[in-house]
Amino acid sequence: MHDTLTEASLHSFLAAFYAKVQRDPLIGPVFARVVPDADWPRHLAVIQDFWSSVLLKSGRYKGNPFGKHQVLGELTPSHFARWLALFEQTAGELFSADVAMHLTERANRIGDSLKAGLFFKPESLRQDR
Repeated sequence: MHDTLTEASLHSFLAAFYAKVQRDPLIGPVFARVVPDADWPRHLAVIQDFWSSVLLKSGRYKGNPFGKHQVLGELTPSHFARWLALFEQTAGELFSADVAMHLTERANRIGDSLKAGLFFKPESLRQDR
């Protein structure tokens, strides 16, 4: 159990978390279609850069997470819910309660932002008059 968030503890967390993701019956196949087994080390390095930038303010990530998710086209809110449930479970297993809460709060905010961009349809709010 880690009491602090460091590059090393973040790396351990992400490795454990994405091992669960890959085995998950709902979201594992989505990842398998876009990240071949041979590409997982490179993908995990990009993910490490992303979370390091978000949580540790390293500034290493220079990508576009929204664009990466948008092109998948097959994502649903249930995919995000499962991803977040696994994230929270793994954070609770590997970090103290305070650190796990910090991680999951950030993941939920990022997930909410991605979901808003991917699934919010203003036209569905219009009422015919």
